[in-house]
Amino acid sequence: MILKKYFKATFKDFLWVDISELMSKEAKGLLDSNNLIYVASSSNVYTSESVSWTSRAGPLKVGQTRILWNCSPKYPAVAVAGLGDATSWDVLDALDGARENVRIAGGAGVKALAAEKIAQVEVEDFNGHAEAAAEGALLAAYRFQEYKKPEARKTVAQVTLAEGCSGLEEFKRGETVTRAQNWSRLLMEIPANLMTPIIFAEEARKKLTPMAVEVVAHDLEWARSLGMESFLSVAKGSDEPPVFLELTYNGAGPGQKPLCLVGKGITFDSGGISIKGANLMDEMRADMGGGSVVVGTIAALAELKAKVNVKGLVPLCENMPSGRANKPGDVVRAMNGKSICIDNTDAEGRLILADALCYAERFDPRYIVDMATLTGAIRVALGFCVTGAFSTNDELFNHLSAAGSKTGDRVWKMPMFTHYNTNMTDYSGYDLNNMGKAAGGAGSCKAAAFLREFVPKNVPWMHLDIAGVMNGCDDQPYLVQKGMTGRPVRTIVEFIHREAGL
Repeated sequence: MILKKYFKATFKDFLWVDISELMSKEAKGLLDSNNLIYVASSSNVYTSESVSWTSRAGPLKVGQTRILWNCSPKYPAVAVAGLGDATSWDVLDALDGARENVRIAGGAGVKALAAEKIAQVEVEDFNGHAEAAAEGALLAAYRFQEYKKPEARKTVAQVTLAEGCSGLEEFKRGETVTRAQNWSRLLMEIPANLMTPIIFAEEARKKLTPMAVEVVAHDLEWARSLGMESFLSVAKGSDEPPVFLELTYNGAGPGQKPLCLVGKGITFDSGGISIKGANLMDEMRADMGGGSVVVGTIAALAELKAKVNVKGLVPLCENMPSGRANKPGDVVRAMNGKSICIDNTDAEGRLILADALCYAERFDPRYIVDMATLTGAIRVALGFCVTGAFSTNDELFNHLSAAGSKTGDRVWKMPMFTHYNTNMTDYSGYDLNNMGKAAGGAGSCKAAAFLREFVPKNVPWMHLDIAGVMNGCDDQPYLVQKGMTGRPVRTIVEFIHREAGL
């Protein structure tokens, strides 16, 4: 009882130690929840006390933890996390194994301490991997419990770099991009009645305007004046007004063309007249995941003061059934004049993205990346551990792939054959069909081919189908809470830096 009172009063003097799976007698570093003893040095000098602690913990596999109590007069508890062997990753995993193991161990340590209601956690730099340590720890610390009674909420650990550790700037960078991802997770998780198009736009304004990002929420009349009939055809089924969100970040100043990020912003997707089944329909509150990744990415870039110019475009609306809603067989025109037969109203994401891609042409972008929870077919193809990427430019994809290997949030290149475009456009009465010909499957490839018809000519473009990593992921154990993931914010931030040579 005395010990419990002490913990509640101070929440201090807890250590988190990371050790290699094969090292039972040496410690690489000590981390505590409020004060740090740092014993991992450039010369690998260890204290006898740290050897004792890790010896008492025994061998641990990567991500396994043990908490040692009353092991030191100064530290009443020590959490020990296994760091594992980075070389155990298969080359085909396409991961930086050292960074990924740090994220796994970091997340496991924070989770173990938070379970003991320890609210202040400091982490070490993990021998040169401070950025990955911040990522794993902060992703694991996240909890969505906005609507629970305060007394029923779980402890959310506050994570900082321990005093005396190297890599402060790297840690801050990891902290920045991870907090941006956690913000995207939050936006995706909030119920649809509390995250309408107008509310989403307002949340973006509150977050981004203080970061010197221009936020403009265009209304229905603005979209109508530009001929965005495809976007508005989806929006008209709902009583919630649509918003076309336009974001401008000029980190490089005048003279540099912007890159353009486009995100699907369906704040709730019932399927419309082609209505979805009731099972798991509540997850469709996160069908604006692409939009949340766009705003999260721009938040991270702005906080990092990245020397790039970015234009973000997020068409926001609901897809609902009503007397005004699209009906299967309806024909609408996109902003570029192409006619679209709406064969299935549940293939609405591509309809709103079509007009956003057309609008992007006005800014003469260096390249365009669109992100969308677009198809269930990508889950069939790739499962829940990787983003499907469709690219017209190999150099762009190579930067993206390298970024995913570093962040642990990977991408996989999908085909963009002319065959798929023909499948979407070979119709006599109109220019495109939003479903294409039924035979042959390949739903994700056909969706990408549909979008390609609206990409400005001679502009490099990538389409990222993020439906597989929206939720339900088990490839990243540091995403400990079930729910929305905010992926792939960290990969997009890293990709933009790599492509720009920053």
